[in-house]
Amino acid sequence: MYIVFGILTTVVNYSAFLLWYNTLFRGKDGLYANIIAFIEAVLFAFVVNKLFVFESKSWSFMVLKKEIPSFLATRIGSFIVEEFGLFIVEKILRLNRFEVLRIWDTVIDGIVIAKLALVIVVVLLNYVFCKFFVFKSTTIK
Repeated sequence: MYIVFGILTTVVNYSAFLLWYNTLFRGKDGLYANIIAFIEAVLFAFVVNKLFVFESKSWSFMVLKKEIPSFLATRIGSFIVEEFGLFIVEKILRLNRFEVLRIWDTVIDGIVIAKLALVIVVVLLNYVFCKFFVFKSTTIK
């Protein structure tokens, strides 16, 4: 189940990133587009991980008081890894200068490709964090 919802969360994150990167930021600032995509994906991921992956069914204040901060802390941790990777690719290596493909108004450049590679790292980190720190009292399916 983690793989299924991990893929869906990745689709939410990557789609939002492409949308914001190619519209609001016009292929100029992947770091800000990534922040917005992160927020959207985290909201989606919390609900699906809680309900379907780790089967934590309680919505009581006491349970949420523990789960939400730990979930956010772990996601922020993996987000920092991703954002740092994008920073290196965009600001230091300047790979956004290399347009690989353009489909209508959607630019596929070095940033978009790096984001895809970083997604793999983030998915693995998020799984470990959720399994051992957030929803640790439940079993994964």
